Amino acid sequence: MDPAPTRDPDAIVPVLPAKAVAPRPVVRSQAAEEDEGSGRPCPACGTLNRPERKFCRRCAAELRPAQKAAPLPWWRTVWPFRRRARAGSGRGVRFLVILAVVIALCAGGIFLLPAGRALYEDVRDKLGKAEPITPVKVEASGSLPGHPATKTTDGLNNKYWAAPGPGASLTYTFRKPFRLVDVIITNGASTSPEAYARQARALQVDLEVTAEDGTKELKEVTLSDKPGCQTIQSGISDVKTIRLTLKSPVDLSKGRHLALAEVEFFQRG
Repeated sequence: MDPAPTRDPDAIVPVLPAKAVAPRPVVRSQAAEEDEGSGRPCPACGTLNRPERKFCRRCAAELRPAQKAAPLPWWRTVWPFRRRARAGSGRGVRFLVILAVVIALCAGGIFLLPAGRALYEDVRDKLGKAEPITPVKVEASGSLPGHPATKTTDGLNNKYWAAPGPGASLTYTFRKPFRLVDVIITNGASTSPEAYARQARALQVDLEVTAEDGTKELKEVTLSDKPGCQTIQSGISDVKTIRLTLKSPVDLSKGRHLALAEVEFFQRG
């Protein structure tokens, strides 16, 4: 009987296929889980990650996203500043535009200054409180006996100045310049309807205002033919003298006077 052949231990022999055995999962300890999660939270899911990580261990979100550029100031969003061009590109155009805007603003301020100033003073007149002011001198171009010009500033509305006829004038002089807001005129001889109808009245008055620098401003005023006070709004600055000229008389006949009972002036308080 022949002896059994011996097998070379280094020889490669065929093997039958076998079922692969999966490696057993490794269960981490609680301490390892805590160490893994120590660090800053993920911006997407909030999971804690170690500082050296670049992506989240749960959702794979980037832990260090690129920072957004700082927003531009508002003036950089307006043409011609909004362009981000190379150095020197468009500088000449932008300079000309800025220069034109500055010149336009300066010109507008110069031409609109009087209108803006007048509007400002008018608002102050409406918001402020009007205060009465009394002239230091009253002069008339003419008066009838017993009815001098001072009757128009005595505070009594049943006494009057009797003018010799149409075109007669009163001149009021004040101690210092002021802002004239209102003029209240009591036309006729009295506020009583009976006394008012006895004398003639002027239905038009020329209000001439002279400022401290000598400039004059004329305003034609139409009065109502009724007893009582009538307010005239003016809004004139630096007033020094005021002259009233009576025109357009009504019911003027023989034996009747052209009467003016009271004139009151108000300044801005």
